[in-house]
Amino acid sequence: MANMSGPHGKMHGGKRAKTPMKTLGRLLKYSFLRNKFATVCVIIFVLLSSVANVTAASRVSIITTELMAHQQLADMNLIYQNVLIMGCIYFVGAVSSFLYNIIMMYIAQGTLKKMRDDMFAKMQTLPLKYFDTHTHGDLMSLYTNDVDTMRQLLTQTIPQILSSVLTLIAVLVFMIIYSVTLLFVVLVILVGIVFVTKFIGGKSAKYYLNNQKALGALNGYVEEMTEGQKVIKVFCHEQKAREEFKVLNDELNNAGSKANAYAFVMGPINNNLGYLQYVLVALVGVLIMALGGETGLLSVFCSVFEADNANRVAVMAGMLVSFLMYSRQFNMPVQQVSQQFSAIVMALAGAERIFEMVDEKPEDEGGDITLTYGEMEEGKWAWKKPVEGGAEYIPLKGDIRFYDVVFGYTHEKVILKNINLYAKPGQKIAFVGSTGAGKTTITNLINRFYDIQSGQITYDGINIRDIKKSDLRRSLGIVLQDTHLFTGTVMDNIRYGRLNASDEECIKAAKLANADSFIVHLPEGYNTMIKGDGANLSQGQRQLLAIARAMVSQCPVLILDEATSSIDTRTEKLIEQGMDKLMEGRTVFVIAHRLSTVRNSHAIMVLDHGVIIERGSHEQLIEQKGKYYQLYTGAFELE
Repeated sequence: MANMSGPHGKMHGGKRAKTPMKTLGRLLKYSFLRNKFATVCVIIFVLLSSVANVTAASRVSIITTELMAHQQLADMNLIYQNVLIMGCIYFVGAVSSFLYNIIMMYIAQGTLKKMRDDMFAKMQTLPLKYFDTHTHGDLMSLYTNDVDTMRQLLTQTIPQILSSVLTLIAVLVFMIIYSVTLLFVVLVILVGIVFVTKFIGGKSAKYYLNNQKALGALNGYVEEMTEGQKVIKVFCHEQKAREEFKVLNDELNNAGSKANAYAFVMGPINNNLGYLQYVLVALVGVLIMALGGETGLLSVFCSVFEADNANRVAVMAGMLVSFLMYSRQFNMPVQQVSQQFSAIVMALAGAERIFEMVDEKPEDEGGDITLTYGEMEEGKWAWKKPVEGGAEYIPLKGDIRFYDVVFGYTHEKVILKNINLYAKPGQKIAFVGSTGAGKTTITNLINRFYDIQSGQITYDGINIRDIKKSDLRRSLGIVLQDTHLFTGTVMDNIRYGRLNASDEECIKAAKLANADSFIVHLPEGYNTMIKGDGANLSQGQRQLLAIARAMVSQCPVLILDEATSSIDTRTEKLIEQGMDKLMEGRTVFVIAHRLSTVRNSHAIMVLDHGVIIERGSHEQLIEQKGKYYQLYTGAFELE
């Protein structure tokens, strides 16, 4: 699994989240500080609900005492009055509970929306290196499984904990009033409940974090296998795929089983301790009644009822009934919190993974030189360089040069070694060489998808580090070897190259790329919907659309990375006519395995293990009878 172990930073103005408490604090700030008024309303309604449930129980002692003290002569008006008051109090509590749950739902949904927005926005700023080291399935798990744990935490767990804490405080006050002796019994059992919760909770936290990571790994594998299903079947890899899936599924099962085993055993243990507490409180209370003792403010209750010795038992019985209700209410919040512990741990594990992604260092935008169109001269591209008192414009010509460039995806493994080359405006430069020689890497450096270790790359005499990355890439049209189409119409996918392009411009680009001939035969022509990365199109048709997309971009520089690798020779000849028109006045970098496609290049660079070993035109390289000559005369396909 590509685990989410990126550097921490900040998500919503917070610092690195390294501990569960910091993660929780950061999550609470992210959700509740953005909804201050709603949060205050929630607190008020939770307080009303908690106080109502506790206050209503006090009426039970009055009713019980009146019935036991006077029996047939009991004041029924007093009983009815207290029953009515108790009903009204419970009604207020129920309405308050309903309201705070509704408000929390809106807070939670708003928080999850903001979180997903921030995650996706941050993902657009991350460098390609991040996506090279994290599986797509694991990233998708952040948006689904990990975000869903936040929903449960915000809509259920946090309101439950807040209600439990307030209920605990209110009950504690009433229990002190009723009997300090019985309160001591309750607190002794509570210590045991807290110890069990802490011990079991600590065990389950570790396994819940492992569970979230294992789930991300499993999702990543399923996503990979789904995309490669055709390859799996071609090479009869089904059994091996099942075995590998079983390993990942077993890891998820083991982590989930251990986490849930600890979490689920916590509730029954605490419940049994609660029943034990209930029995002990009842026994001690009966002993107090038998011995005639008075604790707390019991004497006040006795004086209120003007109780003589005969009626003290009735008063104490009423007190004991209420206290037993309070002991259950006191125990219940602790049990509820312990039952929510698994949700807390899962949410914190999910939040930690989300924060790790959002805290990743964004891609450096580079310098302050920007790309303009028509500012220096109408219909012309230019670089806009800020200078004191204004701006300096440098015409965009497409002059790209490498000076002693050294690069490696890691410092330990160098891919390109002392690369020197130049592409003058309007030239077509081709790169050939075996797989892994560094051809695509060179074009990735021009785009600044990766930064070089040493040397310099200039664009019209400007160090590309001084050019803002988004503007640098806007000047480069690219057709990649791996074509990717997006959900939308054919027209939308062509217009992806330039969003303000008209329909006429898109159709013209499609005709130049020779894509119009198959597009018009689609069910709805240019309005045909493309789904599943163009699953209903052939690889060649998808590549034609990618070429049309690059054509409509009108970029001054083009990079063609195996742009015609999936197109037959006849279609390639037709496309070359349109490509020649497209390349007029533009600097073009071509990567090709099929050497016939690079013959008309101004210069051909032959790479081997990150070094340019030969350079020159097709005729010059043939005369040298070196590596290129061997490749060209031996086979047109370079494998």
